[in-house]
Amino acid sequence: MKKTEDTNKIIKRCLSIPNMLHVREAAEGEAPSRTITGYAILFNTPSEPLWSDDDSEAREMIAPGAVSQEFLDSQDIKMTMFHDNHLLLARSDKGEGTLTYSIDDKGVAFEFDAPNTVDGDKALELVRRGDIKGCSFAFSTRYYNSDFVERTSETAPNGTVNITYTVKSILGIYDFTLAANPYYPDTSVEARELTDKLRDDLRQAPAKGKNEEANKQLREMRQAAQKRIF
Repeated sequence: MKKTEDTNKIIKRCLSIPNMLHVREAAEGEAPSRTITGYAILFNTPSEPLWSDDDSEAREMIAPGAVSQEFLDSQDIKMTMFHDNHLLLARSDKGEGTLTYSIDDKGVAFEFDAPNTVDGDKALELVRRGDIKGCSFAFSTRYYNSDFVERTSETAPNGTVNITYTVKSILGIYDFTLAANPYYPDTSVEARELTDKLRDDLRQAPAKGKNEEANKQLREMRQAAQKRIF
């Protein structure tokens, strides 16, 4: 039963996108633009490492099929600063509101007009100055279910195990946010949770019936997991 519980467990995460914010330029003779544009999600783009050491490195990636226009239009997505709902800049509730978005080959793009509020003025100035450089989005998925998140790994020539978690399906999106530091805001917690799960998977993985290369990789990954000390 434990495996079923793990498989069905829903985990809420944040993933950040660096250097994807712009203030739209106004046409000649027009008032300065207040339109902020960017990408909240990039497809097939490896994240910053969840963890990285001499033995292994793990990254996360969003697959293009993880979200659709229909799915986004079913969500209540708040545009905020720093994942703080009190710093609300725009909103799309069931596809209607002041936040607009679209999906292309690159990812999920968005735009909104900064509101005429203290927070809106602050966001606009920080983006113009380049003090806020990236975006982040909060989402949830069944992280330990391979139908939702696929884990692949390969061993580099130096012996480091490179692990990629590809998110194939997202269950909920809660916000897009302007991020001062385009990294994972809770990396240490997530790294421990994912690494603990990786260690458990490796201990339970059968070694029989595999070819020699797969056995070698499995042994190396077991050694990497056993060496890691928290």
